Amino acid sequence: MTPTATTAKPSAPAEAPAPAAPAPCSTDRRDADGMAVASFVLGLLGLLVMNILLGPMALVLAGLALGRGTARRRRALLGLALGVADLVVLAALVGADHTVTWSL
Repeated sequence: MTPTATTAKPSAPAEAPAPAAPAPCSTDRRDADGMAVASFVLGLLGLLVMNILLGPMALVLAGLALGRGTARRRRALLGLALGVADLVVLAALVGADHTVTWSL
């Protein structure tokens, strides 16, 4: 008579579930929204002062904000348009006075 002993395998430890992929961070959206607002403000200020610096900065920030999918798309487009207007004003100043400053 052979005893029928059941040889139970030792139970393997339960595997921990693999960590889920990180959720898209909302800070990316907030950063893009901030860039859109900053491009608008810099473009607006560039019409009055330092358009040689503020115009290109407005263009870059608006492009980055649009590239990152901002919720404030219109504000970024306004910043883009104002940045272009800054460069047009700069070109008009250089063409008229051969200088990059306002002369009263």
